[in-house]
Amino acid sequence: MAKPKRRYVCQECGGVSHRWQGQCPDCAEWNTLVEDVPATVFSQKHDLSGGGRAVEFVALDQPGEMPVRQSTGLAEFDRALGGGLVPGSAILMGGDPGIGKSTLLLQAAAAVARGGQSAVYISGEEASGQVRLRAARLGLADAPVRLAAATSVRDILTTLGGIEPPGLLVIDSIQTMYSDTIEGAPGTVSQVRGCAFELIRYAKENGSALVLVGHVTKDGTIAGPRVLEHMVDVVMSFEGERSHQYRILRALKNRFGAVDEIGVFAMAGEGLEEVANPSLLFLSGREEPLAGSAVFPAMEGTRPVLVEIQALIVRLQSGATPRRAVVGWDNGRLAMLLAVLEARCGLNFSAAEVYLNIAGGYRLTDPAADLAVAAALVSALADRPLPDRSIWLGEVSLAGEVRPVAHGGLRLREASKLGFGIAFGPSDMAGAPSELEYRTVGQLAKLVDRVMGTQ
Repeated sequence: MAKPKRRYVCQECGGVSHRWQGQCPDCAEWNTLVEDVPATVFSQKHDLSGGGRAVEFVALDQPGEMPVRQSTGLAEFDRALGGGLVPGSAILMGGDPGIGKSTLLLQAAAAVARGGQSAVYISGEEASGQVRLRAARLGLADAPVRLAAATSVRDILTTLGGIEPPGLLVIDSIQTMYSDTIEGAPGTVSQVRGCAFELIRYAKENGSALVLVGHVTKDGTIAGPRVLEHMVDVVMSFEGERSHQYRILRALKNRFGAVDEIGVFAMAGEGLEEVANPSLLFLSGREEPLAGSAVFPAMEGTRPVLVEIQALIVRLQSGATPRRAVVGWDNGRLAMLLAVLEARCGLNFSAAEVYLNIAGGYRLTDPAADLAVAAALVSALADRPLPDRSIWLGEVSLAGEVRPVAHGGLRLREASKLGFGIAFGPSDMAGAPSELEYRTVGQLAKLVDRVMGTQ
């Protein structure tokens, strides 16, 4: 038998190298390569053509029972999942420390248990007493949730094998689990991969909805091997700033529904509260029009969310180096938009500091926000407020053209429902409601003329 080759796996990104080195060639982190020798029969040359079980093929249109979704008891959680939990599914949820992952899952487990389904919550990071204290603070102490503190996958599966399979199984977190059949400390690539495989196999065989809590790295990605995200059915990210009230549950991968759906929660004294209309949350405090403020209807999955974009322009004395500070938007896109405003519209930002902020700690990635950002910048530069109760949407090209956006009609209807009366955007916009006045902005220069008062 050939001697198995050595390989070294990075504990940060899961990259594989066939020799040890101080720095990972994939993620450039230092001292993260650990030896891993997965000796299996598949790594050797064997004849595997016989002795197996024949696989049954089915047609794509073969009738069959579709899985019935199970509600988590939290409407915003169900929305992010695409309608609820699917029996036998595996969900990976990541988020920054202290953002509220354990609180959200404890509330969901309590709601599932109170709804008649069994729920099991296994914590590998906290003792049972700590989880019970949180449950008492949240008013969930009377919920029939089965709680345990354990880190051994063998013990967990043995315990689950002696009871009725639960409807919801929460593992908090997968990085703390370990298997005595795998070498390595908890949290290593081999341990995370092996423990997740055993837990997912249990969920698939018994029809339990499994939720794995995952740690995140300093750049916001889920720690551990990348293959972990391929093994699960749903990958979710729980986002937000600790200094802000709101939290966003975002689906990054979903085999049972649409991606980029979000659920919005607000952190309160008694846990996480659902926010049925997030636009009101992000637009709170807008009493009168101010210079440098524009409203943009963003799209999160199938839900339009209205957010406020704030800009501030500060003129500097000659010789000082201007700053560019951005919170909640792409810094490179701001630089591109400033260049377009200078080259195509004749504005001068080179001798001014530019500050851009998305209110409420919201993060925008939608390119349709270009026109709203440009309107806020021009309004701040001219010190003139934009028209009251107006929204702005459109993508700006390098030539200064305002391009069409997706789901324009849905965005405009949401704005009209919240009381906005004027919308500015590209020329070919369809689906605008009759009660909303729509004005076209084909070129960025027309926006500058309108805000400056020359048109």
